[in-house]
Amino acid sequence: MLNRFFLLFFMGFTVAFGAQAQAPRENWIRNPVISPDGQTIVFHADGDLYTVPSTGGVARPLTLNEAWEGEPVWSADGKMLAFASDRYGNLDVFVMPATGGRATRLTYNDADDHPSGFSPDGKSVLFNSVRQDNPKAHINPRRRMPELYSISLTGGTPRQIFTTGAMQARYSADGSKILYLREHARENFFRKHDTSSFARDIWLYDVASKHHEQLTKNPAADHNPVWMPNGTGYYFLSERNGVFNIWADAAWGQTLTDGPHQITHHKTFPVRGLSVSDDGTLSYSWHGDLYTVRDGQEPMPVDVRFGADGNGRDVLPLGVNGEISEFALSPDGKEAAFVSRGEVFVTSMDFATTKRITNTPGEERDVAFTPDGKGLLFAGERDGRWRIFEVRRADAKETHFFTATKISENVLIEPKGGAIQPTPSPDGKKIAFTEARNTVRVFTRADKSVVTVLPDTFNHDSTTGYINFGWAPDSKKLVVDMASNGRLFFTNIAIVNADGSGEVRDISLSGYTDAAPKWHTSGGIITWFSGRYGRRDHGSHGANFDVMAAFLNQEALDQFSRSKEEVKLDEEAEDVAKKAKEEADKKSKKKKKGKKAKKEDEVKPVVIEWDNLSERQQRLTINSSELADAVLSKDADLLFYLSSFEGGYDLWVHDFREEETKKLVSLDADRASLSLSKDGKTLVVLADGSLMKIDAKSDAKKSKPVKITATLDLKPDAERTELFGHIWRRTKDIFYTDTLHGVDWPFMRKAYGAKVSAISNNRDFADLTNEMLGELNASHTAVRYRPRNKKADRTAALGVAYDPTFVGPGMRIMTVYAQSPLRKGGKAIPEGTIIRALDGQALGASDNYYALLKNHAGQRLRLTLVPPGGTPFDLVIKPVSGRDEAGWAYLAWVKERNELVEKLSDGRLGYVHIPNMSDSVYRVVYRELFGRHFAKEGIVLDTRDNAGGDLMEDLNRLLDGKVYTRNVSRGREVQGEPITRWTKPSIVIANESNYSDGHCFPATYQTLGLGKVVGMPISGTCTYAGWEGLMTGDMFWGVPQLGIHDRDGDFMEGKQTEPDIRVNNDPNSVERGEDKQLQRAVEALLAQIDG
Repeated sequence: MLNRFFLLFFMGFTVAFGAQAQAPRENWIRNPVISPDGQTIVFHADGDLYTVPSTGGVARPLTLNEAWEGEPVWSADGKMLAFASDRYGNLDVFVMPATGGRATRLTYNDADDHPSGFSPDGKSVLFNSVRQDNPKAHINPRRRMPELYSISLTGGTPRQIFTTGAMQARYSADGSKILYLREHARENFFRKHDTSSFARDIWLYDVASKHHEQLTKNPAADHNPVWMPNGTGYYFLSERNGVFNIWADAAWGQTLTDGPHQITHHKTFPVRGLSVSDDGTLSYSWHGDLYTVRDGQEPMPVDVRFGADGNGRDVLPLGVNGEISEFALSPDGKEAAFVSRGEVFVTSMDFATTKRITNTPGEERDVAFTPDGKGLLFAGERDGRWRIFEVRRADAKETHFFTATKISENVLIEPKGGAIQPTPSPDGKKIAFTEARNTVRVFTRADKSVVTVLPDTFNHDSTTGYINFGWAPDSKKLVVDMASNGRLFFTNIAIVNADGSGEVRDISLSGYTDAAPKWHTSGGIITWFSGRYGRRDHGSHGANFDVMAAFLNQEALDQFSRSKEEVKLDEEAEDVAKKAKEEADKKSKKKKKGKKAKKEDEVKPVVIEWDNLSERQQRLTINSSELADAVLSKDADLLFYLSSFEGGYDLWVHDFREEETKKLVSLDADRASLSLSKDGKTLVVLADGSLMKIDAKSDAKKSKPVKITATLDLKPDAERTELFGHIWRRTKDIFYTDTLHGVDWPFMRKAYGAKVSAISNNRDFADLTNEMLGELNASHTAVRYRPRNKKADRTAALGVAYDPTFVGPGMRIMTVYAQSPLRKGGKAIPEGTIIRALDGQALGASDNYYALLKNHAGQRLRLTLVPPGGTPFDLVIKPVSGRDEAGWAYLAWVKERNELVEKLSDGRLGYVHIPNMSDSVYRVVYRELFGRHFAKEGIVLDTRDNAGGDLMEDLNRLLDGKVYTRNVSRGREVQGEPITRWTKPSIVIANESNYSDGHCFPATYQTLGLGKVVGMPISGTCTYAGWEGLMTGDMFWGVPQLGIHDRDGDFMEGKQTEPDIRVNNDPNSVERGEDKQLQRAVEALLAQIDG
């Protein structure tokens, strides 16, 4: 935190610009901008804006609140500052006097708005935002690249300057031109050392002619352009010599005396946040510290001292109810242990009394009670290693954890590779756990010995590292899910001996995905989820699941298969036998008072009849669905399960005796799990972070929430330090190649880890960690920050596209989408209609249209509309969400592509767009090929901007059809075999924005010779990645974990695919509405067909 005086100190980092080496300090200064007069620098640190003399000194805060403020820019006269702030849940543009004072909000859309400069007259602010593309331009609305806007300081609705993806835009001094960074692909902005088609370039926009010109064409990335004071050239950041440094070059049509040249020569870490004053002084940050430099001179560090306390808080009180990630029910059913924000708690099931068990900055997870109920097991990440801990009540008089005042904690298991998922055996003598996230082992309490029961060859270390397993009631075996024979995406169910002896015996043998096994308390039944019966997802793996059961012996199957009548007769016979025994005991006086003749809890040995075991398997659910959890009742007569049939997960029950299935409780949950009490009377369900208990035997409608009163005193600084170490370690452990692309990973941890203490919020933490991960130069490598603000503004939408050239008053409609609420009732809204007022409030020059749509989705809204040359009229509608509108815009764009291909090919070719590689998209492709376009001579497959998924195998198989039979009826030949594969010519379009499987498919389509690829080079991102949600709830991270070799034996990660026909959709043609790539694809495919 920046609440102390920073001192200069020396470390081993070198700044190679000729001056004495200066050590980086514990600062994380970002977005520095120097004033036009060169006297002052404003920068972002500690979540706020600060100002400091450009020669150094005490930094004075300009903003100081809990919101995040950053990305400041100066007006040309030095009197005003614009900046971004998330005060209302998303980043909006604000302005304030440069000397400080009250800030004024300018933008009101729920998209993030990023200011980059003022107009030369200081009357408006440039900013980029992902809102709405100009529908007249050829831009895929799902591409989600930022458009460039201008907003007046006096208010009003922003005006779109151009629709091409743009960032870091700045006007020239006369306002005739704009320098900008073109954003044309999806990749982590902090990725370094990349020379693929992802690498960004500097462009120039002529305001009068609306012409775009590319200025930099080096394979390396170029960022952050700023105009030279004399306007003859520009400064920018470039990685062309390996590390981002400051360069200078001439503007289009100009020349520099000394030509393009490098100004700074920093090593290892990138220069960020470039700005320039009127006298040519440049300011920037390097590895979190502030510098100035002039062309031809050596950089000078700016000594920044913080004399004010930051806005961060050392301790934050957080409620835990509604934020529970997992739970475990005690053996007596009277208390539940749970995890919230990585801490372990125990709560009473009948009262609100809750006890916090752990208090550490690291994460705890996988909580479980010991069988005697006196202990808790959990995994904890402390001091850089995952260990298994046990907590026990230390005072015998305290009978529950939720009232315990004295507890003891011990480390039970701490292998070098780390341990998670502690699972005690029913007899309490052993603990099964996962080591190194890919091996199942068993720890024996008595002698502390450890044996392996499932070696690492049966699994793969993933981001989360979960392997599902459970104990047999006699504590001698375990059931596990495992990925045998290298089929990592298709687990099977196996039984293993708890002593490590014998073989791993697969009992599912389905070839489909079988997972999440549970051993029933009777000992004779194992249940699990199976994909063998459900709808199989296209995408190579994934399906709807059923609950399966294996009956380990014939007696178990016979008991389960009894009819209602047979159960009744057996119960009556048991009652008769019991009474007869009691009478016999009385007569023989063998029964002693106060002592039971038989132990009720005696555990019978588990009997497994291996012969015909695969025949003793049954499907327990009657319909396949998305399943979250399931449990058999104590008597195995009821199956409780969490299923998603209608939206979210709900609690269902199937009665095997009554042969009836019904919904017990509607939950509509995104995440859910359940547990059944040991006596079988109570179900406990965790749904979207909250616990509820349900009577499993009588009236399930009387479900009650489990009351929890605890709060968590969070120490966010310590938490971020732990998270940084966690991400660093897991990256080291799971990155797809152990060389980590040649990066000195320990050095990077030391260098970037030293900066964590300078950060007081998770947005900046993600920024810092991304800088470290960016050193790997890999795809799928990032920390994503997603703020969780339930009170954030949400902008409603009307399902229309607006004319960006219209200056008002009001908003002119350019397109009304087919699904728009404006079309309801059959009312025709012609193009050019103007929205003049909302709910009676006229739209004037100072009124922001989007402010009037704030939080209005689903609520009645009166529009006053003026059709071209017509009379104003009112229309009452219910606006929709921005997500809905964007989806409709995409469908309209696809329809236009279809119509264009129809026109260009004179009806001979079909068209389909593939936005991602998911099951639902595959079904659209299949429907289009064998429905709308089956009679066409060929198909154009447009994969541009494909976001990935997993359809590579499915699409290649779909498109490689070769006719091997013909069906003929009385001389009429009809379709033969294959009937589900495309047997006609095809062609694929791809661009720089294809990602992940969006790269895999075009690359392998090309390799297999199925057709040609048209478009632009595709960066090498074909790899498998995993993403882990962090315990903060507002961040998740990932790296590539499983590399893919092509036919040449090369990793496809980092290997760019070149198209067969290279065509660039440049900004000028795109904004004119042209689609040169699609036109060329049609020409090429017709030429192929015509031979």
